[in-house]
Amino acid sequence: MFEKFTEKAINVVSTSQNIAKEFGAIKVSPEFLLLALFDEAKGISLKIFKSYDITREKIMDEIRKHSDYTSGQISTALPFDNEYKEILKKSLDLANKSGNPTILYEHLFLSVISDKKSDNVKILEDLGFDIYKSKSLLEKLVQKKIKRLYHPEIDENRETVQNRAQATDNIFDSEESAKVFERAVSKLSTSNYEILGTEQILSSILKDENSELTKIFAQYGVTSDNFEEKLANIRSRQSEYEGRQIIFTPNAFTTMNLALQTAKELGSSVVLPEHIVLGLLKTKRGVAYDILKELKIPDNDLAHSIIKPIEKQMPETLTILRLAKEEARRLGRNIVGTEMFLLGIIGEMTGIGGQVLTELEINIKDARNVVENMIGFGNEYYDREIIFTERAKRVLETAWKLAKKDNKTKIESAHMLLALTTEPNSLAMKALEQLGVDAFEIKEGIKKFQGA
Repeated sequence: MFEKFTEKAINVVSTSQNIAKEFGAIKVSPEFLLLALFDEAKGISLKIFKSYDITREKIMDEIRKHSDYTSGQISTALPFDNEYKEILKKSLDLANKSGNPTILYEHLFLSVISDKKSDNVKILEDLGFDIYKSKSLLEKLVQKKIKRLYHPEIDENRETVQNRAQATDNIFDSEESAKVFERAVSKLSTSNYEILGTEQILSSILKDENSELTKIFAQYGVTSDNFEEKLANIRSRQSEYEGRQIIFTPNAFTTMNLALQTAKELGSSVVLPEHIVLGLLKTKRGVAYDILKELKIPDNDLAHSIIKPIEKQMPETLTILRLAKEEARRLGRNIVGTEMFLLGIIGEMTGIGGQVLTELEINIKDARNVVENMIGFGNEYYDREIIFTERAKRVLETAWKLAKKDNKTKIESAHMLLALTTEPNSLAMKALEQLGVDAFEIKEGIKKFQGA
């Protein structure tokens, strides 16, 4: 069943299991799912809770009133009780009835507030929650998602784990990251562990006292000394092992892949320590992340402090991707496909990519009209996370390779535009075709501007 869950829905289920452990329960029951829904609520769902002045503390107090759980942590994985399983089954039924191929957060929410067997309805009603009104709103939201989830480039195969594993080979191409890796491996050899975890990686980054990144951490009170002090008190690496073990712990592996993707999205053709830290903050799991939370480091503020100096350098691709996301939001979508990359390249203007398109008489107004006719307007809420289609990810990957081939430290707009031509069936190339431009003209235009 869980293969049909969206990542957000899976996070809710996982959070409910952790909450059950915190309560010292022997099984995961529906009230823990309710609390997890609150913890993972965003956008409209969060507004629903806030409209009734519902807080986490109030829900926890109500749960305690309806149960006799004692506080305490159980290390083993907890099973779901029968009522919880019924809610999961109902969520699947709701998804099927709404014609949705995946189980969304909202399906879980609807199932919880519709379940008469558990204490959740009583808990919510005691808190002044309007079940009928909220159900109506959530049902409309789910129906809208049928249209909103569709994008011509989104229904493509996901990249394989093997491809992601191969991608990590590029992580240590830069001198800075290579040194981080060497120090981390050296530290690992002095410990009792054989698999590299996030804690060794972040510890290694903090060892470089002269780096700008270490100075940023120092602004938040994180130093090599206090990180090592916290690390010395870690008795278990359980939070590192939540997936498949390879050369890294699963969470370190995820961090590395996110670092690689972050480097591309920030317009860099090499992975730097900054990207690794940003990957760690995106992962939100592992020993290193747990220590940062213990030190009360605000994720978003730290990420912003790291990204701000990068933005000041104004890499072309960073601007293109920012503009692409803005174009997606303008059309009410949370999906960025190749057509948004095209609009971003045109909007950036100053790079070779934008100049080539300008010379080919492609302007933002005409391009927008073509894209709007191709994909239409959606109903996405602006606070939803922006995602890339697999085709868009391939374009970014190709641009990365082209930049490395040119021995560039930054991915340039020319690399992005040239990468689009490698996807002849993409929406971007179909849009350019409607605008009277083909791949040959683009390639020749780039050669001309590069003086080749």
